[in-house]
Amino acid sequence: MSNTILVVGGCGYIGSHMVKQLARAGNKVVVLDNLSTGFRELAKYGQLVVGDLGDVDLLERLFREHSFDGVMHFAANSLVGESVTEPSKYYRNNVGNTLGLLDVMVRHDVRHFIFSSTAATFGEPERSPIDERHPQAPINPYGASKLMVEQVLSDYAHAYGLNSVSLRYFNACGADPEGELGECHDPETHLIPLILQAASGRRESITVFGRDYATEDGTCVRDYIHIEDLCSAHALALSMILENRRSGALAYNLGNGQGFSVQQVIDVVKSVVARDGCSLKVEEGDRRPGDPAVLVADAARAKEELGWRPAFADLEKIVTHAWQWEKQLASM
Repeated sequence: MSNTILVVGGCGYIGSHMVKQLARAGNKVVVLDNLSTGFRELAKYGQLVVGDLGDVDLLERLFREHSFDGVMHFAANSLVGESVTEPSKYYRNNVGNTLGLLDVMVRHDVRHFIFSSTAATFGEPERSPIDERHPQAPINPYGASKLMVEQVLSDYAHAYGLNSVSLRYFNACGADPEGELGECHDPETHLIPLILQAASGRRESITVFGRDYATEDGTCVRDYIHIEDLCSAHALALSMILENRRSGALAYNLGNGQGFSVQQVIDVVKSVVARDGCSLKVEEGDRRPGDPAVLVADAARAKEELGWRPAFADLEKIVTHAWQWEKQLASM
C-alpha cells in the first residue's frame, strides 16, 4: 500500500538513501531540508521543500497540504566534538526543533514517527555487544540530545498516542549499490570515507589513533552497518507501526553484530582500491580521549521484532560500494 511520508533531512547521507528506498517501494515522499549539511543534488527522489525544521509555520503549511501517514526524522546536528563546544546549537535543533515537529504532528493527527537515534546515547560501554538493556548515560551533548528526544517520545506516546520507533545505530557506512548516492560530509569524520579519500588522492594520508587497545590487533573495533541495511530497518519499523502491529515508543539497536578493527578496515580498503591501481599512506597517532576499545551492537531484538536481516554485512562489499562513490567524487 502506498503511503505519503515526510522525510526531514532527506538531502543528507542517510536521509537521501531512505527517500530513494521509500520512493522505490511506491510511496509518495516529501523531503524537508534546509541544505545546511545536505545537498540538493542528492534529492533525486520525492518532492523537495527547502526550509528549516524550526519554521513551525512552514511545517503547518506542509501538514495542511499533504495527508502524511508518517514522518521520518534525520535532521539532527551530529558532530560529537562540535556538540561539546556548541551545546546550544545541539539542544536547540535536536531537541527544540524536534519538539516543534512532534507538536505539529499531534495537531494534525499524524501518529507515526521514525526517529534517527544513535549509539551515543549509551556513553562509555559497560559491556559488548550492546543491547537495548544497556544503561544509557551519554557523555556528550549530541548523545544527550538524542536521549532527551527518546524520553520525549515515551511521554508523547502516553499522553498523545504518538507511536514511534527510535533506531540507535553504530557506524553507518557504504553507499548506494547503484552509485547514485553516498557520503559527502563536510567535514568528513567517518573512518571508511576518510581512508578512501587517502586512496583516491583527495587526502594525503589516514591516521591510526592508537595501536595499544585490548583488541586482537591493538586498534579500535567498531560495528559497521551498510546504509542500505540501515534504511531497510527504518522501512520495516515504519511498516510495523503503520500496520498497528506494535504501538507506543519503541527502540532498537542496529548493527551487524560483528566488529571490525581499524586495521582490518584499512586492509580491506587496500585490497579493494588495489584493483584500480591505487594505494594509501597510513600514519600513526596517539589514542584519542574517549575512544572505547570496542563498540559492537546486539541487534537481536530488531531481527526478531522487525524481521530485519542485513543484506550487506560483508566488509568488502561495504567498502566496494563506498569506493564506487568516492571515485565519482574524486573525478569531479
